[in-house]
Amino acid sequence: MLRSQQHFLFPDYPSGHSLAARLPRSSLLDSISQLPASAHPPKLGCLGPVMAPCVGCFLLAALISASCKAITSSDPVCTEKEANRRYNCENLGLREIPDTLPNTTEFLEFDFNFLPTIQNTTFSRLINLIFLDLTRCQINWVHEDTFQNHHQLSTIVLTGNPLIFMAETSLTGPKLLKHLFLTQTGISNLEFIPVHNLENLESLHLGSNHISSINLPENFPIQNLKVLDFQNNAIHYISGKDVNALEQATNLSLNFNGNDIKDIEPGAFNSKIFRSLKFGGSLNLAVILKGLQNSTIQSLWLGTFEDTVDQDLTPATFEGLCNMSVESINLQKHHFHGFSPSTFRCFTQLQELDLTATHLNGLPPGIEGMNSLKKLVLNANSFDQLCQINAASFPSLTDLSIKGNMKKLDLGARCLEKLGNLQKLDLSHSDIEAADCCNLQFKNLHHLQYLNMSYNQPLGLEDQAFKECPRLELLDFAFTHLHVKASQSPFQNLHVLRVLNLSHCLLDASNQHLLAGLLGLQHLNLQGNRFQDGHLSRTNLLQTASSLEVLILSSCDLLSIDQQAFHSLGNMSHLDLSHNSLTGDSMDALSPLKGTYLNLAANNIRIIPYHLLPTLSQQNTINLSHNPLDCTCSNINFITWYKENLHKLEGSEETVCANPQGLRGVKLADVSLSCGITDVGIFFLVVFVLLFIVLLRFLVKFLLRWKYQHI
Repeated sequence: MLRSQQHFLFPDYPSGHSLAARLPRSSLLDSISQLPASAHPPKLGCLGPVMAPCVGCFLLAALISASCKAITSSDPVCTEKEANRRYNCENLGLREIPDTLPNTTEFLEFDFNFLPTIQNTTFSRLINLIFLDLTRCQINWVHEDTFQNHHQLSTIVLTGNPLIFMAETSLTGPKLLKHLFLTQTGISNLEFIPVHNLENLESLHLGSNHISSINLPENFPIQNLKVLDFQNNAIHYISGKDVNALEQATNLSLNFNGNDIKDIEPGAFNSKIFRSLKFGGSLNLAVILKGLQNSTIQSLWLGTFEDTVDQDLTPATFEGLCNMSVESINLQKHHFHGFSPSTFRCFTQLQELDLTATHLNGLPPGIEGMNSLKKLVLNANSFDQLCQINAASFPSLTDLSIKGNMKKLDLGARCLEKLGNLQKLDLSHSDIEAADCCNLQFKNLHHLQYLNMSYNQPLGLEDQAFKECPRLELLDFAFTHLHVKASQSPFQNLHVLRVLNLSHCLLDASNQHLLAGLLGLQHLNLQGNRFQDGHLSRTNLLQTASSLEVLILSSCDLLSIDQQAFHSLGNMSHLDLSHNSLTGDSMDALSPLKGTYLNLAANNIRIIPYHLLPTLSQQNTINLSHNPLDCTCSNINFITWYKENLHKLEGSEETVCANPQGLRGVKLADVSLSCGITDVGIFFLVVFVLLFIVLLRFLVKFLLRWKYQHI
């Protein structure tokens, strides 16, 4: 099949280069500086002015025992993301599949390379492929039987390629092909798509092309299709015949975002059932809703975009909604005109309503019949006070989001009192400020499980601040300055709280009672808070949180940690101490931890003592990147351990040497130290021992002669 398509030109990216570091043999003084302090011998006195410098010279010669070098190999062309399975060859200017890729490769990202034509020999060696991304590889021709031996291939991404020709049998072979991406390929007619072997196809992405009709080829297999994406095309009219062709697909999600739908044939969607329909950016919603009458839709997306100038929504706009069955509607970024209770007359069956950025400063009182609504999203509007949402109109709400309010939001008092079933409340990024929080504001929210108050103004937490919300499981105060007024914990009644985010709250982290009562706390984020004198002491706020599994203490300006600081945290599986100023001496505190993900990145660790290596060995994953590590003989035990445990280490590309100067920037895995005595050193050491024996005999004779002279 030959179809002429619009050409797109893409740049040809040059190949990357890798540099190998070579290191000269260390000088005598460098070698001495690399020895641990214990290796330097005590100073010896000499008899006579000549003997001392001679002995010193021989001693220095004997200490030519440490040499180091960096062994670096050229990086592979493609990045290995998972051994023998996942590889990323993105943007390397490749014109063929490199030989370095193993035959066992299953996931291959080959985007932004140069493959003007692909044929049955292009990927013939990689018969185990499951996922193949060929985005913007300047592909024009896809020949016959290109993937004939790729029976496991389930996803092919051809996004951004100026396709001119796809052979009828080009996709024959992948018996499990489920996802096909033909976005931005210049397709104008669906007849261009080869239909052979698409029986198992679940998603077909055709966005940003020149398609004007959704009329699929007569023999196109759609029985397993779940997603059909036509966004940003040139579709203006939808006929009943086009929709009828999709009848065999069940729970289908259709995306028409970015198409200016001007008309839908009456009855086209009659008795049709869809999982999701998206008509974002359509200028006339009344036409859309009228065309969708008598249909059943789980989710209907009718929002618009910043660059779309559409008509204001009136109560008449939604008349067609009365003859449909819809569970969820999104109307983001629209403007309402004549906003009143009658606007919601046809919304009575809704379970979810999204009014994000609809320029609202209040919901009208007296809205009736919204007893089925479970989720209400009012993000990015302009409410002055929480009571302006008239929560009593939505008595069955379990999920309420007023995130990113455009004005300073006053919580008021008892504004949500009628929402006794509310389980999730998001008030983040809304410039909220309250001197005494939060019992009066959240009165009667006894079923609340999730509360997000992050990125707000300072809040004062009173004693048992969440007495009205005893079932909270997640509480987020990130980047909200908290004033804890009570001497006891404001969270002490939250016995089922599992996740607590107190990052960047400017808390006094030395308050030992802050977490009292949190018996089930599993995840604690204290990032960006400060401990007194930069020290995490033995008696700290963590002692009352023995159930902790995840602890984040990054960016806390920590200088040291007491050896017993974590002794009560036996369930820990994730500890983040990154971006502090800890040294190797603080790592003694980690000895109680086993099987933990340990992040020590961006600290001040230079040398890791030998006795701490068993502690590191008992962890699952360790990140030591961005530390000023010594690559000298004083750290030889750790470097040896590091190279033997690369499977445990994360961020190895950024785990580099800082000292000595000659090895700065070299990856730790590429460093090879030789800290034994060299042949030259052995020679001079033997000479030194012989001279010492001669000197000792001379000294004995001298003493005996002196003794006999004074008898």
